[in-house]
Parts: sequence; structure tokens; C-alpha cells
Amino acid sequence: MPAARASSSRTRSARRRLRAATAALAAVALAGSLAACTAQNDDLVDAYREGDTSGFVSRDFAATEIALDARDEAIVFSGTGVDGSTITSDDMLGDVVVVNFWYAGCGPCRAEAPFLQEANEEFADADVSFLGVNIYDEAATAESFDRTYGITYPSVLAHRDPDLKLAFAEVTSLQAVPTTLVLDAEGRLAARIIGQLSDASILTTLVRDTLAETP
Repeated sequence: MPAARASSSRTRSARRRLRAATAALAAVALAGSLAACTAQNDDLVDAYREGDTSGFVSRDFAATEIALDARDEAIVFSGTGVDGSTITSDDMLGDVVVVNFWYAGCGPCRAEAPFLQEANEEFADADVSFLGVNIYDEAATAESFDRTYGITYPSVLAHRDPDLKLAFAEVTSLQAVPTTLVLDAEGRLAARIIGQLSDASILTTLVRDTLAETP
């Protein structure tokens, strides 16, 4: 075999070996990536089973209104406020009540916070109350969030009150965060928004619709 042809053959063979080695390394890297992803998902599942909902954030958006004749019994609740006070459903009976489920480390919760405050201010002179349900944080963290985003309505700390979680268990899932509920003047679920608000308009429309039901 001529020297030039032999050299070309060796070069092609070397390239094939290099491609094979590269493919093998890529396969190992992919397997490692999938293993890491699976491990991360397993960690979230384990955390959920242990009651830690901090990693569960709703990525979908859905808004639903419930007709008057399809509404269930009033939601009765009591919780410990960020300031240590007790806040109950009786305190707000007769008002349309907006209940927002959130926690400080939730990106969508931070993004929608200004829209919730905007809606709160819009209905300042109406029979409407706003309440946050913080599902994860201690009081200091919740207070810091309120200062950062200018939130003026109160929040209760769900992790301190198991009965509070039970009160809302049938109408929302605490791992679908953020979620916003609208309760009618009798405390019944009138509307539900699952996912991040991109502005205040959908919420304010649902609140107006519910207010309009009151004679």
C-alpha cells in the first residue's frame, strides 16, 4: 500500500475512534443528567410526602366562576396573622373576600403581588376584603415580602394552623401556588384562579361579578 494511502487510512481510523469516544462520553453525560433530573424529581416527591410544598408551583393558568346554584357550603376558617392576631371568616362575613395563597420564595407570587395590591386598592371603598394565606414562611419573612411589594392587606400563616389548611382543602391544593379564590358575601366559593395573575383585570372582573350578586 502506498505511504500516502496508508496515512489516509490511519487518519480515518483515528477519526472514527475519536467520534466513538465522543459519543460514549456524551451518552455518559446524558445518563448523568437524566439521573440528576430523576433524583431532583424524587426529592420533590419525597418533600411533598413529608408535607413540604415549597417546590410545587402551578405552571398552568385557569380562571373559573361558580354559578350561585352550584356553590357549596360557606368556608369557615380561622388563622394566625403575620402580626400574631387571629383572623377568622366571621371577621369578613358580608364582604366579598379575595384569598390568595402564596409564599415568599415563589417567583410567580412575587410577580403577581403588585396586581393583587392594585385590586385591593381598587376595592378599598367597597365591601371587599383581601387575605393572604402564606403556606410556608415564618412571620418575619412574610413581613419582609409585604414591605418589599407594598402589600397592605393581612396574611395568615397556614403552617401554624392545620385546621386552616383543612378549611380550604376541598377548594384548592396548597401545592398549586399561586392560587386566588373569590368568596361571596356568604363565604362560599364564587371563583377560582389557578396560576399567576398577569395583571389585575381578571381578578377585578370576578370580584365585580360577585359584588353584583349582593342586593
